[in-house]
Amino acid sequence: MLGRPMKRRMLCLLLAAGAAGAASAIEYRSVEAATILYDAPSQKGSKLFVIKRGTPVELVVNLEGWSKVRDADGSLAWIEAKYLGKRRTLIVTAPRGQIRQVADDSAAVVFEAEKNVALDFVEVAPGGWAKVRHRDGQSGFVRANQVWGL
Repeated sequence: MLGRPMKRRMLCLLLAAGAAGAASAIEYRSVEAATILYDAPSQKGSKLFVIKRGTPVELVVNLEGWSKVRDADGSLAWIEAKYLGKRRTLIVTAPRGQIRQVADDSAAVVFEAEKNVALDFVEVAPGGWAKVRHRDGQSGFVRANQVWGL
């Protein structure tokens, strides 16, 4: 039988392990409006570039109204958190992403999207596929290795 102090320590260790596991999950967001990215969490920081609406970013850390994000190229920058939405997009990284009718390499191609085109993320599909939707309404499945933001 474990004593009360030992049970408490074990519970704390389990909670800490669970928190650490949750913290390591990658979280993606999309930019809600074109805005400036900075080198520091302040408008007094150096302006790096303007990021366009719909661009997916990986959320690295939040700090008092600012978020440090990573883009598809691996660059890190700061953005005002108010410009990040919960909606997810993926960005095409292949020269031409092929969006197919079903999640199968032999399926008909519904449309192709050029490199750097943002697609709305719908869901992950088995076998290394993602269901996506283009802003014009067309939807289908793209290979995970042709996009970034999953």
